[in-house]
Amino acid sequence: MLLLIGLGNPGPKHAENRHNIGFMALDQIVSRQGLGSYRSRFQGLLAEGSIDGTKVLALKPMTYMNESGRSVGEAARFYKLPTNNIVVIHDEIDLRTGQLRIKNGGGHAGHNGLRSIDQHIGNDYHRVRIGVGHPGDKDLVTPYLLGDFTKAERNWLERELDAIAKAAPLLVTSDHAGFLTKVATIIQPEQSEKLRKAKRPGPAENITSASKNSVTGKPSGILGRALTRALAHLRGSGTER
Repeated sequence: MLLLIGLGNPGPKHAENRHNIGFMALDQIVSRQGLGSYRSRFQGLLAEGSIDGTKVLALKPMTYMNESGRSVGEAARFYKLPTNNIVVIHDEIDLRTGQLRIKNGGGHAGHNGLRSIDQHIGNDYHRVRIGVGHPGDKDLVTPYLLGDFTKAERNWLERELDAIAKAAPLLVTSDHAGFLTKVATIIQPEQSEKLRKAKRPGPAENITSASKNSVTGKPSGILGRALTRALAHLRGSGTER
């Protein structure tokens, strides 16, 4: 069983805030993976279901960010879940916008939601950190996080959330490297394809390399000999310039 938690603040006022990207990601996973409807439980909203044969509990604490640990702790104790079976999705200002990282354990780095969870269950749980960027001045951090994503940011945001939801089965099975790779591939399929093709020579490259003698630099093989004869003929007729 896996307890999957998205962090955020309740209410329409905060729905589009950068600080609520954990809620947004969890909603996408619940919808795409068919985890059912949310119901009030553990001082939060809980959806239950199964992803690739693993029972998943998707929890959005409704205690406000700073008291997230109350909800998480209550759910973890009820199901007697070890911290290794808990994954928290949250915003991360220390990562550039759209960057995705997974971390196990460690400090809360000033994130009040993580700080609260640490107080209730310890810090040995997995974190999916979604970069929202930094405003550049620590005094601007709070209004920045409690501000809505801009229209320009919505483009990458929607693609990232959709990719996270599609790759969720890998997250559930603790294939974290596979999860990150799949998200990146979904978001930038063209770049991934270019990288894949760059690892092997194309037909044109094979012909070029096979048609030149590696020592003399002159054409070799059937195509090479034909080319040599053609050039000799042109030289003899005075056509070559």
